Amino acid sequence: MDINASFPLDPNIIYLNHAAVAPWPEPTRLAVSQFAQENTRQGAANYPKWLTIESQLRQRLAQLIGADSTRNIALQKSTSEGLSTIAYGIRWQKGDKIVISNQEFPSNRIVWESLAKFGVQVIEADVNNDHPEQSIIDQLTDDVRLLAVSSVQYGTGLTLDLERLGEACRSQGCLFCIDAIQSLGAIPFDVGRNQADFVVADGHKWMLGPEGTALLYLSDRVLDQLELHQFGWHMVQHRGNYDLKEWSPAKDATRYECGSPNMMGVFALNASLGLLLEIGIDTVYKKLLAKIQHMEAALNQHPQLEIVTDTTRARRSGILTFKHKSLATEILFDRLKQYQVVCASRGGGIRFSPHFYTADHQLELAVDLIPK
Repeated sequence: MDINASFPLDPNIIYLNHAAVAPWPEPTRLAVSQFAQENTRQGAANYPKWLTIESQLRQRLAQLIGADSTRNIALQKSTSEGLSTIAYGIRWQKGDKIVISNQEFPSNRIVWESLAKFGVQVIEADVNNDHPEQSIIDQLTDDVRLLAVSSVQYGTGLTLDLERLGEACRSQGCLFCIDAIQSLGAIPFDVGRNQADFVVADGHKWMLGPEGTALLYLSDRVLDQLELHQFGWHMVQHRGNYDLKEWSPAKDATRYECGSPNMMGVFALNASLGLLLEIGIDTVYKKLLAKIQHMEAALNQHPQLEIVTDTTRARRSGILTFKHKSLATEILFDRLKQYQVVCASRGGGIRFSPHFYTADHQLELAVDLIPK
């Protein structure tokens, strides 16, 4: 496979922002273009074929997270929608607590805070230390109903030991929800080993897909336990029998999909995942880790830079965040933007997030553009 041909980025742009919104690979562009052309010329004449692509996407999502069956896979519009499906599906009791970390992206904080009207309290575990997992586990008291954390923290790139946290949740008897948007497509993930009850992730970051198509995984023990708040033709057991007056929710995770799918998003994300799975996520992660180590070495050679990301962790993510010792982050961010370095201001510094295909010389050039 010609990786360069699969990612024909503008050579004038240094793209280090996969932790925000990723560029589409060429196979994804082709898939969407062909879908649009077919839709323009033939409408939905081939809709049954479209459904086979949707089925293939579910299979690929299940493979990506190590799920045993597609019956546990629901498609959502976003991570936020998936988290809201969970948050407003659990039957809360006054006094229940939810534990999150103090580095969470707003999506994985606001939704839980909105449950205060039910008497639910959100506890933030301080993970700004050398033992973040233990800091989280220390908060798992008997009245904690749910632990909801990101696999990788969006600002600093902190990667948590999900297996350890999953084991702690099982021991404590609380539910475990993982926001995996900053790892799926970049880092190997095994939902069984992590013992997760819920996994959510939009496809527009490391999975290299479009905005608007997301994964929601529910384990067997919670699959049919959430209260439903969205209803429509798609979430019923006998979907397609439009004359049937009696209905019941689907027995699989499609019960959380109330209406028509985002078919264009399905085609796009399916193509992106096809590319990643063909390469192999283990290979993707190995290549990405090499990029991160190469960039880290370049940042460490710069006399004015201080790396914020904890680089001593056993498992690393695709995020490296750093600060300039004498230049304000906002000023540095604007300077990099002028040089067409696409990055982000996050986690108290500049966040670089390359992917496995990013050229080494671009990593070096991005660092060279930073004032000394």
